[in-house]
Amino acid sequence: MNNKVNNTNIYDTVRKNIRKYRKLKGMTQQDLADAAELSHGYIREIESLNMGVTFSLDAVEKIANALDLKFYLLFEEN
Repeated sequence: MNNKVNNTNIYDTVRKNIRKYRKLKGMTQQDLADAAELSHGYIREIESLNMGVTFSLDAVEKIANALDLKFYLLFEEN
């Protein structure tokens, strides 16, 4: 069984998962920003595949908590 994550695209994987789970929860980017205590602009940048913004594990943890998800789910490739 291969559970290896492609390190070159880990940020893109997390970006896509944040967007997917946010939409599944029926949340706007502003809703997520408020719940995670992050700025709307930062959430928008994190979700954008065109932005070169990197983000910390602390931010990912805040987002996972705001989405009521296990942290690791944001790192799974679909």
